[in-house]
Amino acid sequence: MAEIDLYLDPVCPFAWVSSRWLLTAADAGPHTVRLRQMSLAALNDGHDVDAAHQPMIDRSRRLGRVFAAATRTAGAEAFARLYDAVGTRLHVHGGDLGPEALAASLTAAGLDPALADHVDDTGLDRDVTQRHKASQDALGGSGGSPIIVIDGHGFNGPVLTESPTAQRGRDLLDALVTAATTPGFAALHRPYQGPPRIERTTEETR
Repeated sequence: MAEIDLYLDPVCPFAWVSSRWLLTAADAGPHTVRLRQMSLAALNDGHDVDAAHQPMIDRSRRLGRVFAAATRTAGAEAFARLYDAVGTRLHVHGGDLGPEALAASLTAAGLDPALADHVDDTGLDRDVTQRHKASQDALGGSGGSPIIVIDGHGFNGPVLTESPTAQRGRDLLDALVTAATTPGFAALHRPYQGPPRIERTTEETR
């Protein structure tokens, strides 16, 4: 049995695929899985961001405040509930998260829809930064989304470009637990393989 934390930024499509794999692979198994917040906006503070990625960083900053407000008011478990609702709208349906959509996501997660008003609450930026710092401390360095921590051993990734089958997903999780808990194992990296392939649907066809 392993204690597994997956740190992610809700706007990251790679993290969406990785989180769906991890939760499915670990379902009804011996491992304990927690989803935790990190921030691409905080990661890129003080760095130049190209124009193509700036909208994602801006969304990361605004949504990060709402997630921080949600966990502050409803506890750490609220993060995963809100992430499921927000991620489905953003990554599966390909929709934007305007005020009404964000409020609806909060309602779907069993949270107060008024928390959507915190998108511009800069007073929450310190909370977001602290949560992001926890992800970097767990990794032991600087890294993006997602970061997996298995029994206290942190690694960048896993980066998945598509969801594996159920059996392959369980095999992958077993392999990662074995690698992470093997003394001396440090890293395994592959060049960029392109964006993730997420099967998109519209809300009307859910």
